Amino acid sequence: MIDVRLLRTDPEGVRAALARRGSADVLEQVARAIEVEGLVREQQASRDSLRAEVNDLSKQVGLKRRDGDASGAEELQARSRALGAQESALAAEADELAAELRELLLRIPNLPHPDAPDGANDHDNPVIKGPFLPASFPEHQRVPHWETAAALGILDNERATKISGAMFTMQRGAGATLARALCQYALDMNSDAFEEIRPPSLVTTATLTATGQLPKFADDAYAIERDDLWCIPTAEVPLTSLYAGEVLEVGVLPQRLMAHTSCYRREAGSAGRDTRGMLRAHEFDKVEILAVATPEQGTELLIELRDRAERLISGLRLPYRIIEICTGDLGQSHHRSFDIEVYAPGCDNWLEVSSVSWFSDYQARRADIRFKVPGEKGTTVCNTLNGSALAVPRVWAAIMENYRQADGSVAIPEVLKQYMRGIEVITPR
Repeated sequence: MIDVRLLRTDPEGVRAALARRGSADVLEQVARAIEVEGLVREQQASRDSLRAEVNDLSKQVGLKRRDGDASGAEELQARSRALGAQESALAAEADELAAELRELLLRIPNLPHPDAPDGANDHDNPVIKGPFLPASFPEHQRVPHWETAAALGILDNERATKISGAMFTMQRGAGATLARALCQYALDMNSDAFEEIRPPSLVTTATLTATGQLPKFADDAYAIERDDLWCIPTAEVPLTSLYAGEVLEVGVLPQRLMAHTSCYRREAGSAGRDTRGMLRAHEFDKVEILAVATPEQGTELLIELRDRAERLISGLRLPYRIIEICTGDLGQSHHRSFDIEVYAPGCDNWLEVSSVSWFSDYQARRADIRFKVPGEKGTTVCNTLNGSALAVPRVWAAIMENYRQADGSVAIPEVLKQYMRGIEVITPR
């Protein structure tokens, strides 16, 4: 969430920054948050004044009793009780207002970075690198991956649907090996600087709230209501909360973490979108890279994470481009973001395969992750950044299409061969 002090000290700056996102609802929420924050402070001041008066009366009651003035003591006690009731009522009102303020702050999006490009939607996202495309694609690569994979016997979504329902996928044989190989490739390529973590796949409501998925995206998450747990939509969620409620020494920052997990999304907004093959699924594997840092480290780390994600796609020799996300297309928690898209000639479409984002202190404030500089007073809220080092489904699909050969087989990218148990070309089972 944004710093509540900004609402008090620079309300016009907050409005101007959020106006770049192009949502009137956000500005209405900001206006109400500013109003409620003022009311909270007024209520707290009134409550503190009453509390001080009650404490003073208590002392006077003691003095009256010591001097033998029982009636005077009783009169002061009655007044103290009345003030105490007023204080309790004010405290209840203040608590209600504080709860409303927190709910508003949880829904107000992050402030865009000054360098984030302005725009209304994804059509305004500028290409900042690429596209890196061959001069042309042969006809045998103009086949959708779901047709190629079905013919090779390595994608069996029909049985996946029988087992689990619509929008679940299942790779078989060399297809399953390829999916695992992609994850191992991403982990190995980032092991020089990132600590590998295998976090839980189920998290608490507080953990999902810390990254901004709740309350806004509750409809897209899988909830296990009996245990108040949620299936993770990305490893970003548990990795971000690894240090929740902790104060880190500045010398250990940045913390670089990576994880390979399954991810679960209800895809509540997928109506009308192409869900064939591996393009959109309720469950998929992904390798995430994440950093917890100081604000000053943010810019450099954002570029590092972006470069690392690009290196993976470039290493697979897939046609790609990098776009920067404009203000109107930024996610709620995002301060600045880049997407890497791969071209799939069979789908004739650009597929988002990686998103790299800087969240400033938005997530860390929710999770209460701070750092301390030795010799300085107080603590500072950390910054968080993360990136999809490699999400399996669309990269897998792009390999099926870009590496398809004239006879219908699929060659394995050179960098993956060491993970494929000797398979260099996928042929029909």
